[in-house]
Amino acid sequence: MEDPRNRQYSNGEITVFWKPSKCIHATTCFRELLEVFNPGRRPWVNMQGAPTRKIIEVVNKCPTQALEWKYNRDMDPEMLAVNDKGKEEVTPETIKEEKKSKGNARINIMKNGPIVVEGNFEVTGTEGSKLKKMQMTSFCRCGGSNSMPYCDGTHRKIGFIDTDSQ
Repeated sequence: MEDPRNRQYSNGEITVFWKPSKCIHATTCFRELLEVFNPGRRPWVNMQGAPTRKIIEVVNKCPTQALEWKYNRDMDPEMLAVNDKGKEEVTPETIKEEKKSKGNARINIMKNGPIVVEGNFEVTGTEGSKLKKMQMTSFCRCGGSNSMPYCDGTHRKIGFIDTDSQ
């Protein structure tokens, strides 16, 4: 069954699909293309904000495929007719709030990617110093992040592969 929180956004040439249940808030989309992906705006996706080629490039960088795209010419006409009017706006922030209320932290190791932790938890540094109270974050496993201990997507650039995937 399709998740009712899923959204789609079109510029007439392509449609971008957002699946919030897959989103780990790696921030790649809005760090790379704030003109299109801006979680502070409603709706948070503005398909007129950049050329199609740039939108495709950024969507392809999504580490979990929470964002995907298709050319409209390749889609079933019924799928194109679907719109989100009348649905409550779902954004990365509303998903974070929903996850915040769920309780215990969960840990997921993404294949060839970061460690994703979600729930209620605190990140502590050396000697027990508290770094941050969080609901969700991605921790680097490749060792190449420029914002350690957090993932910044470098694993994709350097071709990080899990040792058991080789």
